[in-house]
Amino acid sequence: MSVFDYEPMYAGAHYDPEPAGGVVSRLDLYGTADRSGPVVTAATTVTRLRPGAYRFDLPEVPPGRYWGMVTFTPSDGAQPVKDTTVRLDLPMGMGLVTSPEAVADALGVSLPITADQRSALETSIRNAQADVVAHLNRPLVPKAVTLRAATPFYTANLDDADSWPLPDQDDLVQVLAYRPHGNGTYDVDFLVGLNGATEETIVRYVTAHAAESERQRPGGVGNSGRRVSSVSAEGQSISYETTPTEGQAGALPTLDSLNRLRRRLYQPLNSPPRPPWPYSTYRGRR
Repeated sequence: MSVFDYEPMYAGAHYDPEPAGGVVSRLDLYGTADRSGPVVTAATTVTRLRPGAYRFDLPEVPPGRYWGMVTFTPSDGAQPVKDTTVRLDLPMGMGLVTSPEAVADALGVSLPITADQRSALETSIRNAQADVVAHLNRPLVPKAVTLRAATPFYTANLDDADSWPLPDQDDLVQVLAYRPHGNGTYDVDFLVGLNGATEETIVRYVTAHAAESERQRPGGVGNSGRRVSSVSAEGQSISYETTPTEGQAGALPTLDSLNRLRRRLYQPLNSPPRPPWPYSTYRGRR
């Protein structure tokens, strides 16, 4: 089963309807972009993770692209709002930062894709992700950690990881959800590590390079050979389109564009350095 985390938008801003008596009620999935056909499936199991964030449990559906409509009431007594900006490539949460459908779009391959095409595109995505992992020196999938019956240091901002007694983590930490027990303690879910699927630069790099690797692979999805720009009248010479060079519009993103996300390694000093003899009792080796 896949899950979809949703942050409501209302009047052009992120908005949490629950404090005003509102509610996020359902997510309807359609098979077409105009959302005019029959509803493929509906998700009505909604959990409030934290202020402004809700999670839908999605029913099992065949892999593919779906267009969603979220219905929520912004406040008590208000008219329901229908958010039609949701588009999901399912299944989600499988360790891929992008989807085969997104790579197919980049290749100009029409949807839906076949099972063989999906398998080939998933392989290209994993290969591109492996290059990113090697460059950043860190995985792209975070680790879920849960604290049970934890007492926060501060109650003013429970969304801040520093508010919780989480053991030191040498990585990024995000508070995913917290559930009060009523006695001042909470169960808290954290994501520890880089979440590549939420980093636009990583998603763009992996999508672009997965598409290009398939375009260049003999027999790959969307492979139509080199693109011809012109042919002489006698057919004796052919000119091919040149790919944009680095820095030009349309050029493939480079690994350097991800440098801000690289994991820096530091070696902590376990103890201050000793002063030299005779100011210290330590004489060193003889």
